[in-house]
Amino acid sequence: MAQFKTFEDGVEVKGETVLAFINGTPMERTARQMLAENGIEDPQPEEWYLQQSYLDAFAEVADSVGENTVNRIGKKIPEDADWPPGIDSVVGGLESVNEAYQMNHRGGEIGSYDAEAIDETTVQITCNNPYPCVFDRGLLKATAEQFVDRGVARVDEVGDSCRNEGGTDCVYEVTW
Repeated sequence: MAQFKTFEDGVEVKGETVLAFINGTPMERTARQMLAENGIEDPQPEEWYLQQSYLDAFAEVADSVGENTVNRIGKKIPEDADWPPGIDSVVGGLESVNEAYQMNHRGGEIGSYDAEAIDETTVQITCNNPYPCVFDRGLLKATAEQFVDRGVARVDEVGDSCRNEGGTDCVYEVTW
């Protein structure tokens, strides 16, 4: 699947997630301007916005500001988006990414994050969604680091294909 292109027309993303875009970008006014230019003006937490407009703003950030900012936006998602309650471990946090993703998107096929614990300090996650790879790496790292005692997690791409290179998904190992 291509990055920055919804799987279906009409899919929406919740405002809390859109606010992570603003909070993860170093210049709030620029982030708001990019969102507005792509059809999302003055995003509100409980409102819903077209995912394609959101992805178009991501593409603009990646092209004009750079991938580090896209990664920072991914790292803000666990703080800003709706998340399932009661998570108390790295494995639980990483396994809840898909549920959180489903809570913050609606209106059609959105893709998924499928997690599998490999051992006590490794989870493998298959990301099949329209978001950029660098965003997913930030999201997974920040999710794991919420629960790691020493606060450091590592995210390595281990799959045979990559969405950045035209693949349908990316596979990452998160270790801590």
